[in-house]
Amino acid sequence: MKSLFGRILLAATLVIFILFIALWQWLQFSQDFSRNQIQQSLHRDLAEHMAHINPLLSQGITSDAALKEAFHDFMLLGPSFEIYTLDRQGKVIAYDAKEEKIKQSQIDTNIIDDFIQGANLPLLGTDPRSSSKDKIFSAARLLAPDGQQTGYLYVIIGGEDFDAWQSIVSEHQAPQFWTTAILIAIGFALVLFVLLLKLFTAPLSRLENDLRLVASQQLNAGVVLPRQYTGSSEINKLSSHINTLLEALSQQHQAINRQQEERHEFMLHLSHDLKTPLTSLQGYIDTWLLLPPHERSSDLIEVAANASQHLQQLLGQMLELEALENGQVTPNWNELHLVDLLEELQLTFAPRANSKKVMLNFVDSHNLTVRTDRQLLLRILNNLIDNAIRYTPEQGMIKIQTIRDLATNKVWLQVSDNGSGMHKHELTALKRMTQKPLAMMAKQTALPQLGVGLAIVRQLLGILQCDIEISSQPGKGTTFNIKLQVVSQS
Repeated sequence: MKSLFGRILLAATLVIFILFIALWQWLQFSQDFSRNQIQQSLHRDLAEHMAHINPLLSQGITSDAALKEAFHDFMLLGPSFEIYTLDRQGKVIAYDAKEEKIKQSQIDTNIIDDFIQGANLPLLGTDPRSSSKDKIFSAARLLAPDGQQTGYLYVIIGGEDFDAWQSIVSEHQAPQFWTTAILIAIGFALVLFVLLLKLFTAPLSRLENDLRLVASQQLNAGVVLPRQYTGSSEINKLSSHINTLLEALSQQHQAINRQQEERHEFMLHLSHDLKTPLTSLQGYIDTWLLLPPHERSSDLIEVAANASQHLQQLLGQMLELEALENGQVTPNWNELHLVDLLEELQLTFAPRANSKKVMLNFVDSHNLTVRTDRQLLLRILNNLIDNAIRYTPEQGMIKIQTIRDLATNKVWLQVSDNGSGMHKHELTALKRMTQKPLAMMAKQTALPQLGVGLAIVRQLLGILQCDIEISSQPGKGTTFNIKLQVVSQS
């Protein structure tokens, strides 16, 4: 049975059946115990009276042949009794039965002595006609005229004939009893099943219907189960967990949608960046081909080569960004003297800045040593300075300097310019990376409308676990402050 209803029915039927069997066994034991206690109590003095009224037994005789006739007379008056005489050690001496019916010839006299001394009933003694079964009994000591004990008179209550008649009655009554008992158990199990069905499965059915309703809706914010389940604490907890799961799924769905929108905008911006040098390259080549051979100038080829170089740079940045987003770059932590890094950057960008008539100023007044990955930090600064030169007009200034806050003992590497700056929506998009855990920064999609270079900066900052502060105003310039981990100051 795979359904919940079938399992409840099967479980209820098995439980009721097991309880019924256990109850029946307990009642049977209780009935046997009570019957034995009553019968043994009623016949407690039976053996004493028999020993008193029989002349031979009253003289303490245990082995005379005439005792068998006396035993026969006693058993005619009480067919359920079996009478034996025992010696002082408990050995069976005289009895009125065929010899092959005697299975045990030794009786435990300790139980007999307990009975004679008035122990609590019922007491079960050895049945000479059974190899394993014990029965209730009555017993009395047999005394000689001089007062010496010669043995015991031992009377089994409910002997072999009683067992035979009881077996016949049980065989006729048992089938009817068990049939009735099984029908009652099945009926009770069915009633219990209906009650359990109403108690447990009704809330589950309502929950199933509500989940179907939720499944037919779009996974937007605020999608929850439409009702509270207060009838069962378990169902109420389950519905609460489902609502929590729905909320988490809704948030993830919205995050995925936002990332898709950002990636779409980024790809549009990237396609524009790629299209510009590609169009320029194609245009100059076409112009060069249309000119007569004697009028073809090398200037057009030089411009086309520059456009090709720009295109190659963009493609390289795209591959670098893909590697960063896939987690293929890991930092190599070492100590780095900032003055050496700034000197290298000055040698790299000075020719380009001079050609554009932009002042490039590197200042390290603190002579700091930091712990970082030299190549990754160099790539960050390359991208920031490259963007600064690109958007700073002639006679503008770009400044790269170290700033130390003695009050907080924080050190920042600052890249600032007085170029075109960024608009509010661009600055908000760039700052978004500083509002999330550093562990997530390297896993997010690229920010739109900021170019591949700044997207790479964002990924590298996440890998180096660097905080960044950004400020910018359109027409006044942009400032980037990167927090560094200082090792020492020379």
